Amino acid sequence: MKKTSFLLLLLLLTIQSCGIYSFTGTNINPDVKSVQIDYFPNEAILVEPSLSQVFTIQLRDLFDTQTNLTSVSSGGDLQFEGEITGYKINPMTATAQQTAAQNRLTITVNVRFFNNKNEDDNFEKSFSHYYDYDANAQLIGSALDDAFDEIIERIAQDIFNASVAKW
Repeated sequence: MKKTSFLLLLLLLTIQSCGIYSFTGTNINPDVKSVQIDYFPNEAILVEPSLSQVFTIQLRDLFDTQTNLTSVSSGGDLQFEGEITGYKINPMTATAQQTAAQNRLTITVNVRFFNNKNEDDNFEKSFSHYYDYDANAQLIGSALDDAFDEIIERIAQDIFNASVAKW
């Protein structure tokens, strides 16, 4: 009897101490029901035409698949807005002939996050990631798609973690 009572008490304390938790790592208040992710325009000096649309869609998809929040076009409990502020290609390593052997594409996104249920969570922050590729390759077609996939996935996950996972 004592062993059963002890196990029941231990189980109760364990469940209670976990608080709000989900298997995706989110820490979303139960009052939060909707998310609004506005279009992220490309305001970088160097503009890749499809980047804004691809980034916005992938960020929305991440929230659709990782949370139970309803996506709305206005008045969301959680709101994301911002702009792509950086898109640059820099040489990273050199050859003996003083030419680039490897280039790095870096994308930076400025994000403003508003939690309309808890304003203490609000922030404005820049997120950035890069993709290294051979200097002899051109970033077009599937090579550009691969670079975008890697960079945007990482930036979107960082935004997700900073906003709803609180990492």
